Amino acid sequence: MFQHARRLVLSLGLAAAAAFGAMAPPAQAQIPYQMLAQTSSKYAAIVVDAKTGEVLYENRADSPRYPASITKVMTLYLTFEALASGKIDLDDRVVFSPRAAAQPPTKLGVRAGDSISVDEAMKALATKSANDAAVALAEKLAGTEQRFAALMTLRARELGMTDTNFANASGLPDSRQVSTARDIAILSRAVMRDYPQYYKLFSLQYFNFRGQTMRNHNGLLHRMDGVDGLKTGFINASGFNLAASAVRDGRRLIAVVLGGPTSRARDNNAESLLLTGFEVLDRRARGEDIQVAQSFFESPMTGGRVQPQTAQGDEDSMKIVLASTAPPIRASKVEIVEKGKWTVQVGSFSSRSDAKEQLSIVEKRFGKHFGKAKGVAEKSGGKYRSRFSGFSEKAAKDACRALKAKKQPCMVLPPRA
Repeated sequence: MFQHARRLVLSLGLAAAAAFGAMAPPAQAQIPYQMLAQTSSKYAAIVVDAKTGEVLYENRADSPRYPASITKVMTLYLTFEALASGKIDLDDRVVFSPRAAAQPPTKLGVRAGDSISVDEAMKALATKSANDAAVALAEKLAGTEQRFAALMTLRARELGMTDTNFANASGLPDSRQVSTARDIAILSRAVMRDYPQYYKLFSLQYFNFRGQTMRNHNGLLHRMDGVDGLKTGFINASGFNLAASAVRDGRRLIAVVLGGPTSRARDNNAESLLLTGFEVLDRRARGEDIQVAQSFFESPMTGGRVQPQTAQGDEDSMKIVLASTAPPIRASKVEIVEKGKWTVQVGSFSSRSDAKEQLSIVEKRFGKHFGKAKGVAEKSGGKYRSRFSGFSEKAAKDACRALKAKKQPCMVLPPRA
């Protein structure tokens, strides 16, 4: 079924090239050029190995974008967290307030005062992307959607999503609600890593609710083998977004595509990215030193300040600065102060074993940046934080900068009072 799939140009031993004409790749297929040309300033994408976190491909992955309904992945993450901690049960009732019931489509259409189960609410978010159910869940878990959005942002920071801010639980238009392709990939990894028992929700192709059968908006679930999540999104200001994940031969990839001009173009591009990523992994397994090349077809990004089209009913200006990420800083070996009090956090996990594994990965791949820093899996707020301590303020910031230059999540923590 994949003979018609559009794939990216592959490059042996090269991550990018100055121009397409200079390349003579051993294997190539047409990238959806029209998509990139039409979306210009809105487009962003990334492909990540779900197990290792390695970035196989990125394009404007750190540029600010509107996540739209991909926001609901974080809403569900906090719901999964509440279930795992025993705060709520699947059969608990989620009552729809007048505010929740008044949310614009897409929605379930539950009347104010009526209720559904937590299980039904989660399925409604994962398949139909119901805005009313998202607000009702937020109000159940935090009292108000505003308070819930603050918790969403806090959890994003703890997961390493440094460029994300949430203002609501649904993804409906709000100029304050921004994220990046890289941050969405981090969230995608976190939800499947921390709550595998609930991740299967994202693979539901259909949801039956009160006599109605609702089809999952993620088109790749219905057409591409191995795809089992995650979430679509659309508002006028964002274009068509998708966070997709697929498994082949025991290996999982995550592809995030933001700013597609149509759902079909977005899906085609995400499929291309996943297919190419798997081809890279296959050829590496056969001993080739290969990476995904940057797109040689895309049109230049329009610089400066852009004001996208606003969604119906949106009263915000929706202005956002869209700019490519600056070249990574080449950090020298980090100076460690033996009696330093600053800490560098490199991950937040549900289990101690996962936190320790992250410490080992960071020590193995970035050991030269940490010197004598001490790595610990520290429990805090119900999570196990992977942290290295013993830094001066400057050394901690330099270490974090070094990790971020390699596209790894990182957060600097000041001395405790």
